[in-house]
Amino acid sequence: MECPSCARDLDHCHGTLVLHVDATVECTEPDCTDTDLVRHSLTVRCEEVDGECFCTADYVVEYAQAS
Repeated sequence: MECPSCARDLDHCHGTLVLHVDATVECTEPDCTDTDLVRHSLTVRCEEVDGECFCTADYVVEYAQAS
């Protein structure tokens, strides 16, 4: 099965864009260099991913208290 965006030669990424609380973004596709939202049909907030993210509010508060 071929990707419809690939078949139409559209600029897109097959990875998932991870949106962080601190406004940074990253893509799960290692070769992705353009993290523009419109290139990614799949997005997820970092707090929805298993495990702790460095930018979540709880982690930031704990780090600030430990400093």
